[in-house]
Amino acid sequence: MSDVQPSKRTFIDLSHRIYDGLRTYKGLPAPIMCDYLSREESKKVYGDDYQVQIGKIEMVSNTGTYIDTPFHFAADGDDLAQVSLALLADLPAVVIDARDSIEVDMRFFKDVDVAGKAVLINTNWSKHWNSEQYFENHAYLAEEAAQWLLDNGAKLVGIDSHNIDDTRGQKRPVHSLLLANNVLICEHLTHLEKVPTNGARFYAVPPKITGVGTFPVRAFVQIGQSNG
Repeated sequence: MSDVQPSKRTFIDLSHRIYDGLRTYKGLPAPIMCDYLSREESKKVYGDDYQVQIGKIEMVSNTGTYIDTPFHFAADGDDLAQVSLALLADLPAVVIDARDSIEVDMRFFKDVDVAGKAVLINTNWSKHWNSEQYFENHAYLAEEAAQWLLDNGAKLVGIDSHNIDDTRGQKRPVHSLLLANNVLICEHLTHLEKVPTNGARFYAVPPKITGVGTFPVRAFVQIGQSNG
């Protein structure tokens, strides 16, 4: 998508919906979502005038669209509570058009300014979301491209795929390289085809949790500025 400069502020949601039974990553359990306090049961607490619901969720932290922080790969790395909001919110975004490519290598980054930006890689792999094909032979970022992004000042790297690394082996060089240098990763994005190449601002803020390195986010971009 080309550069867009709209006069009014708009938002584009880049997150997948999380629901009971959703399978995000093969081998990891799906979330279990239910009522802790149902609306009917709440009448016993609040009477007939109020009906409230309190939900209960059991899930692994790698569910839906999520952020990876350094603690994910290193015990002494910053966890969700420690990572700076400056790395998670109001980042200038650049979208890389790598649609229908499996290995996203250096050819996609020629003459691209990534310094201080969230680099969002559009591979179109999210079209396979919630299918068996999503997990197999998916699109990924090449290690040399990850090194280039690091060397050229990228602050965060996102991808609309099952994993930013090639999962056909056991090694995860892109995770290791980026997270070791405080470059955050956002996986399982969607709708990147709706985002302009430049001019958007990216947000992917998780809860402030100690001792956890990954967690779902409501990832989105803002385009344009408020008139207020």
